[in-house]
Amino acid sequence: MEKTYNPAAIEQHWYSTWEENDYFAPSQEGESFCIMIPPPNVTGSLHMGHAFQDTIMDALTRYHRMKGYNTLWQPGTDHAGIATQMVVERLINQEGKTRHDYGRDKFIERIWDWKEESGGTITKQLRRMGASLDWSRERFTMDDGLSEAVKEVFVSLYEEGLIYRGKRLVNWDPALHTAVSDLEVLSAEENGFMWHMRYPLSNGSGHLIVATTRPETMLGDAAVAIHPKDERYKHLLGEFVKLPLSGRLIPIIADEYVDPEFGTGCVKITPAHDFNDYEVWTRHKEISAIQDQIHGGLINIFTPDAAIRDNEDDEQDLIPAAYIGLDRVAARKKIVADLDALDLLEKIEDHKLMVPRGDRSGSIIEPLLTDQWYVKVAPLAEPALEAVKSGEIQFVPDNWKNTYYDWMNNIQDWCISRQIWWGHRIPAWYDELGNVYVGRTEKDVREQHKLANDYPLRQDEDVLDTWFSSALWPFSTLGWPEKTPELKQHYPSAVLVTGFDIIFFWVARMIMMGKKFIGDVPFKKVYIHGLVRDAEGQKMSKSKGNVLDPIDLIDGISLEDLVTKRVTGMMQPHLAEKIEKSTRKAYPDGIPAYGTDALRFTFASLASTGRDIRLDSGRIDGYRNFCNKLWNAARFVLMNTEEQDCGINGGDLAYSQADKWIVSRLNQVIASTSDAIESYRLDHAAQEIYEFIWNEYCDWYLELSKISLQSDNEALQRGTRKTLLSVLETILRLAHPIMPFITEEIWQRVAPLAGIQADTIMLQAYPESDASQHNAEAFAAIEWTKQFILGVRRIRGEMNIAPGKPLPVLLENMSLTDQQHLPQAQIYLQKLGRIESISCLAKGETAPESAIALVNELRILIPMAGLIDKEAEITRLEKEIARLEKDLPRIEGKLNNPKFVDKAPAAVIEKEKEKLANIQLSLVNFNEQLLKIQAL
Repeated sequence: MEKTYNPAAIEQHWYSTWEENDYFAPSQEGESFCIMIPPPNVTGSLHMGHAFQDTIMDALTRYHRMKGYNTLWQPGTDHAGIATQMVVERLINQEGKTRHDYGRDKFIERIWDWKEESGGTITKQLRRMGASLDWSRERFTMDDGLSEAVKEVFVSLYEEGLIYRGKRLVNWDPALHTAVSDLEVLSAEENGFMWHMRYPLSNGSGHLIVATTRPETMLGDAAVAIHPKDERYKHLLGEFVKLPLSGRLIPIIADEYVDPEFGTGCVKITPAHDFNDYEVWTRHKEISAIQDQIHGGLINIFTPDAAIRDNEDDEQDLIPAAYIGLDRVAARKKIVADLDALDLLEKIEDHKLMVPRGDRSGSIIEPLLTDQWYVKVAPLAEPALEAVKSGEIQFVPDNWKNTYYDWMNNIQDWCISRQIWWGHRIPAWYDELGNVYVGRTEKDVREQHKLANDYPLRQDEDVLDTWFSSALWPFSTLGWPEKTPELKQHYPSAVLVTGFDIIFFWVARMIMMGKKFIGDVPFKKVYIHGLVRDAEGQKMSKSKGNVLDPIDLIDGISLEDLVTKRVTGMMQPHLAEKIEKSTRKAYPDGIPAYGTDALRFTFASLASTGRDIRLDSGRIDGYRNFCNKLWNAARFVLMNTEEQDCGINGGDLAYSQADKWIVSRLNQVIASTSDAIESYRLDHAAQEIYEFIWNEYCDWYLELSKISLQSDNEALQRGTRKTLLSVLETILRLAHPIMPFITEEIWQRVAPLAGIQADTIMLQAYPESDASQHNAEAFAAIEWTKQFILGVRRIRGEMNIAPGKPLPVLLENMSLTDQQHLPQAQIYLQKLGRIESISCLAKGETAPESAIALVNELRILIPMAGLIDKEAEITRLEKEIARLEKDLPRIEGKLNNPKFVDKAPAAVIEKEKEKLANIQLSLVNFNEQLLKIQAL
């Protein structure tokens, strides 16, 4: 083995080997264990959330593959309608063209070309993470098979009356000219204004003051609402106000939606441009004062560009001519100015408000009344809700089922149409008379409805919401609507691993579609993980300049390249200087290359179910050191076993207490690690593996094994070599699901020495705990030995005695157990504890002035006389005491100063208190030590 662990030299080699040999494919034997990857966007690149999630999925997949399951981790990518169309539109904009210059068919061809050239970035990065996906089965939500599944589901739901076309309010992106889902809308607090406007009462008796943050929408007002118990306005119910600027009469209505404490307690109701107002309108639309209005009070005032629209022929002057054609910002300015000129503007106040923006365009989202296609969700939701209530599907952790229930109990019909070109085009055709024909193809439509080939039909221009095809992912990827062997074997899958933010948008819809079209749930468990945050607990975002690229953590990146990466292509360029400064401070030397295994182990160690995690590069560095520790341990084992008799081919074998102890502990760790993985606690599994490898195998067993290897007993040497190899080989299999690369590299060298002939660790059996290997006697003996040695080492540290200086030890108060352990442990104590002699004090015998350590009731005494330079040690201790006594009043003064305590952050005060407690404790210890030394 190479002297130094270098992940770059091994990782890509092993991944290529695994993939070329088809090791990721299902074995076709045993019970199925299947995970469907949440399909990343084809435009995307790997971010920390992906890397965290993929580590969890790959660890579960590798574990079950080694446990003998017929394991499938299904790969694929999502066509990401809006995101992909935007990427390609930007490319053709650089040519001075738009998609309309290309036309729909040519533009879609251009997108397919782009996908072939550039759409594989994220799948390459998944390989870098060690993801053992069966790439031979890779799917794409726009491939032929999945497209057929989409058409089948759409037509079937339509024929059952569960898909319909209707006019409803949607999130409209005026820049992209399409409806978008709630998930594609980012709301953030921004500075704005609250305009207080006077709406005159129609009878001339006064006016109501209506407060709004969007005065331009008043052109579409249908009512003014008050709270039914608001004594200030109750007497006005049934009256009308005259809508300023347009002169329309609109009624005063009562609705509990109104908060009497907000603004003036009078709220303008604009049902075509506000979701809450739309709900108010639905509760009051039957009253004549609403019904009698044009369009029943549902008045849209905007074009798709969010400009004020023109009047239709039958609307006369519904929208005043002065505002027609103005975009919403210009319209707002003019309307406010005109209100002011008419003395109808009471006041303007500064106001912070939540502003919804499209996550792709950055444009302010406009609630807009449009014709869209919808899924009638209620009939589909009922069996999906019952699936979780009955336990058919379990959430991990369990509390996330409540979030699922909340959404499912208040579910709304699902808008599935999008006004873009890239995606699954809606399989609906129209004739010139407005008839709608839904079918799998135009040919099917003509045959079913007996329409001649020359009868004019045009296909719906819209495409389906990306989430529609994603909802079919668990079964469409397995070949549905065909009844394939894969569908029979792997549906339902074992577990879905996903973030909490898409429980509604994806998880619930997959359950609904699975129950509807397969008659079974799509997965048995839903593992919900938290968000990956930075070391300060902040959400990672480009605007904060705290984004970390997983590949940069694997390969390393220079400071200059990191700064360039963080400040390039920013939505808010004015933040670049601040981000550059913070990056230079946080990463003065750039980011070192940690390798994939260290990053994966970090993710696993943080994967406590459902909680957000803080990713600290210091922690990754710690697990990089852990990889080094394992590498160096393997080198030690190989140096002592290669070309040696390791008992594989027979010969007498003898085992030391240390050999028996490490095997006993190994079997306990196998059991606890397996239990942790089975219960989705990868953090517990990682902790068990780390503690055992670092603290027990490396720090203790390797040291204890040297004594057997250096003995004259050949059988003992042989037994220890065999144990060194067998435990290391088992450790590698134990850790492989989390750390695949380093374990494979070492295993290739270790396995033949352990008598194992096989091609790869990843297809070996996962270790099984053997209760018969538990050796209570060896466990107790070595634990006693460890505590004894630690006690001696502690005394050395406290008394500043050189680590290599042999020490005489006296034992006092020995029990029967101590007497049994001592003879077997003596050689370990002498070698590892650097002890020159061990003597037992007789009962009543007076001990000399000694430093003391305890192992249960046993007192370990190390006489001080002659071991240290008394005068030098006294001088050292006095200096330490003087330094601490100088620091003490400064910290006490700080904490007694009300100005400091009142103003300082809680964390700073806590740190100062901790410093004070440490100084006080050190003073007590140093003074006690000084008295002991002076007494010698």
